[in-house]
Amino acid sequence: MDETERLVDALSPVVQASGLELVDVVVGRSQVQVTVDRPGGVDLDALAGANQELSRTLDRLELFPGSYTLEVSSPGLERRLRTPAHFERAVGETVSVRIAAGDQPVRRVRGVLVAADEAGCTLEGPEVPDGSIHLDYGAIERARTLFEWGSDHAAKPKKAGRSGKKERSRS
Repeated sequence: MDETERLVDALSPVVQASGLELVDVVVGRSQVQVTVDRPGGVDLDALAGANQELSRTLDRLELFPGSYTLEVSSPGLERRLRTPAHFERAVGETVSVRIAAGDQPVRRVRGVLVAADEAGCTLEGPEVPDGSIHLDYGAIERARTLFEWGSDHAAKPKKAGRSGKKERSRS
């Protein structure tokens, strides 16, 4: 078990006691980034409370010599998928998956997550090889949801300097 996994094990109960779910932990040289969530989203008060509790826990664990920076945040629109539960909640969303295939080159697959269970997930879409692929979680190096603007959300910018009339130049 590596340092990050030990930290996840130590921080999960603290986060759960605050009514939140631990989504991800990233450990740097003197920085810990903790991502938390809950149904309906996370507000600033929940983040501040989690920050205080997590800070106390990290101080007790004495993992870092000297000072460290703790960053507690919500996952945002594009979120990392780390556990089978994360994948199950993201069914129906567009995802990007980085596949590590042993001695084969790493490749990325983008598609709609159509199914997920404890063993793996299934992606479908025009960018997916053969239209559909089932992946065991062990083959997934990294995965995240992708935020896509719907056609009704993004207005197309107007081109500047053009009118509806065509002008002909005379030479």
